[in-house]
Amino acid sequence: MSAAPAALRRLGPLRVADFLARYWQREAICLRQAIAGFACPVSRAQLIEMVRDPDVESRLVSAFSGRWRVQHGPFAASALPSLRRSRWTLLVQGVDLHDPSVAALAARFRFLPAARFDDVMVSYATDGGGVGPHVDQYDVFLLQAQGRRRWRIATEFDPQLVEGMPLRVLANFGPQREWILEPGDLLYLPAGVAHEGVALGASITISIGFRLPAWQEILDAWSERQSRVAPRSTRLVDSTRRPTSSPARLPAAMVESATRELRRSAPSRIDVRRTLLEHLSDPKPSVRFTPRRSSGGLPRFGATARRRGIVLDLRTRMLYAGADLAINGELQHYPAAAGSTLRRLANERNLSAATLRATGAKHAPALLSLLHDWYRFGWIQLGV
Repeated sequence: MSAAPAALRRLGPLRVADFLARYWQREAICLRQAIAGFACPVSRAQLIEMVRDPDVESRLVSAFSGRWRVQHGPFAASALPSLRRSRWTLLVQGVDLHDPSVAALAARFRFLPAARFDDVMVSYATDGGGVGPHVDQYDVFLLQAQGRRRWRIATEFDPQLVEGMPLRVLANFGPQREWILEPGDLLYLPAGVAHEGVALGASITISIGFRLPAWQEILDAWSERQSRVAPRSTRLVDSTRRPTSSPARLPAAMVESATRELRRSAPSRIDVRRTLLEHLSDPKPSVRFTPRRSSGGLPRFGATARRRGIVLDLRTRMLYAGADLAINGELQHYPAAAGSTLRRLANERNLSAATLRATGAKHAPALLSLLHDWYRFGWIQLGV
């Protein structure tokens, strides 16, 4: 089993530490030849094969005769426009969930918290292809993989959108800066920067996206978590003791009672931590895991894991904070002595055979039992 790729320490001419201090979430920057020895990890043919799968989220955006059109996959190869025809783009979301080489590229960006990572989108475009000037609410690294693409951006812009469009295209985009990216070049854009990319000939661009959850997402996640806990009481206190001459007036005592209950139900720091762990480790709705039967049960799994190691499935999301750990949206109970090993698995996305063999005999059965459950759920794989 090969080790997970090391996180980048440089982005072209900049140390990652300097990039984070000066540009991250502050300012767009173009970094020439950002990743030493970069080679495109996915081909056009692989993308066309991938979008046949109904479990892969994909879109076809075209602007033939000046008319924008968006179609959603899956797509048969015969349903795609001719490769010789200009002004169309194939967008494939979550390619890191399906292709190990793209997942390895995403791992190079683990100098940022995994809780911020969204996905890797790969776009193939013919000459003139693009999706129009628009604004995204996430940070993105736009890595040119094949061909060339012209990017134009604006930090001050009119937010008016073109009416009646299937895409959120800015109506009055006025670019302030422009770059042409060659293979290996990278453009970083903070959230909220208007941008437009247009292919100059056939082009593949890889978008590594990072996002923060919206407040409403956190509120919804907290409400969902609360729904799994029995409430302390089912009703507010009714303090009515005499007839009222103003039946339409909201009783002040009811407001006070509701205020007390809401304050009592405010989440603690641990509640917030667990809510975030569950929410941010929850895979996207399109992700499906296939449970498997474990031939030979736990004993055989344990022996094989100690010989070959284990690795997280590409689709698995695993996060931890303090003593809490969540995998694929579920908080886990685990032996305290296994905590450092499981945190290592979360950080490195694999455990070597040597690491598993080194687990103390006293704690190994409980750890292997938990890993065996995850194996049966399809969340981890045995190493090769």
